[in-house]
Amino acid sequence: MKKFNFYSLLLVAAVSVFIYSCERDTEVDSPDASIDKLEEAKLITYSSETAIDGKYIVVFKDNAFPNAKSGPITAMDFEAEKRKMEVNAKSLFISKDMGEKVIDQTFVNAIKGVALELSNDELELLRKDSRVAYIEQDQIITVKMGGPPGGGGGGGGTSPQQTPWGITRVNGGVDGTGKVAYILDSGIDASHPDLNVDVARGFNAFSNGPDADLTFDGSGHGTHVAGTVAAIDNEIGVIGVAAGATVVPVKVLDRRGSGTISGVVAGIDFVSTRSDCDAANMSLGGGFSSALNNAVQNASSACPFALAAGNESTDAGTRSPASANGPNIYTVSSMAQGDNWSSFSNYGNPPVDYCAPGSGVLSTYKGDGYATLSGTSMASPHVCGILLLGNIRSGGTVNGDPDGNADTIAIH
Repeated sequence: MKKFNFYSLLLVAAVSVFIYSCERDTEVDSPDASIDKLEEAKLITYSSETAIDGKYIVVFKDNAFPNAKSGPITAMDFEAEKRKMEVNAKSLFISKDMGEKVIDQTFVNAIKGVALELSNDELELLRKDSRVAYIEQDQIITVKMGGPPGGGGGGGGTSPQQTPWGITRVNGGVDGTGKVAYILDSGIDASHPDLNVDVARGFNAFSNGPDADLTFDGSGHGTHVAGTVAAIDNEIGVIGVAAGATVVPVKVLDRRGSGTISGVVAGIDFVSTRSDCDAANMSLGGGFSSALNNAVQNASSACPFALAAGNESTDAGTRSPASANGPNIYTVSSMAQGDNWSSFSNYGNPPVDYCAPGSGVLSTYKGDGYATLSGTSMASPHVCGILLLGNIRSGGTVNGDPDGNADTIAIH
């Protein structure tokens, strides 16, 4: 009797191992074969005032849909892959009896996923699907300003041309003709006489309303950033770090300087497919976001990114995209004239890589004008311009860095 029990148990154990192995093989080789599994996808929610109630970013695993193109997506395939992703996602939602869902944004390269409105019940259904990597609540994201505008704003170009102090400090004002910078911001004033703007290559996260016009920058923030990167050497206004480089608007913030994490990720996704990108700038930020950081990290393999550290006088590691780290990502803190720390600037190493001029920066502005602004938003484009020109060099260290580890000042 004992012998019978021993062999019976041995047979049951062998069968159990075989079944478990088959289930594991099925999950790896064919992600569509098993929709539900015991382990739920991670749900990331936020209690801050920037969280958007009911709005989520659903991030799929890389092999979630067999008909999707594997590997990097090119500009030529971008729109077709987005349509394919939308069809796949909607089919998934219908299979869950969620009905016809309206998709706000679609991502296919920097991350793979969609942004949309979901109920609590729908969230739980999707979390149990093996194709879902994680779900993150969408958030508001804003420009990174450190103080109110000062001077300028509106009007025509000034003559003679001025060289802002920051351009001089980083050894800028070098010919950047032929280089291309993608500016993820509030848009760029396409008619500005001091900028070489290429709207045709651009992207707009807004499909309707006044912000749907990609030639218009209702905030002025993106135009200011673009001028620091690449204002033309033309005897009027100001000169940029990489003077005359082409600036491409990637409009992810509205006329109030506000947007969503999902909209910004859509812009990053677009930039990640552009083979002509020499450098990209993101002078924006909000609370920590895994989706945003992952998108920047993945996109940076195709194009270097300069990121504003943020203006909350706190650890930049708690903010996104500032906390994104990688070999082609440069998070930038701010300093004033005299190489003195800007009191508003976020800090911390990592993620901060360099410090650059961000206090009292004169640059181009909306309405074909000029304005003086302050913020890490103004520091980051100095580094973006340097990246267009080549490698970043050390220009010493900033005075008064609150973390006790003085940031290296970026220069050309």
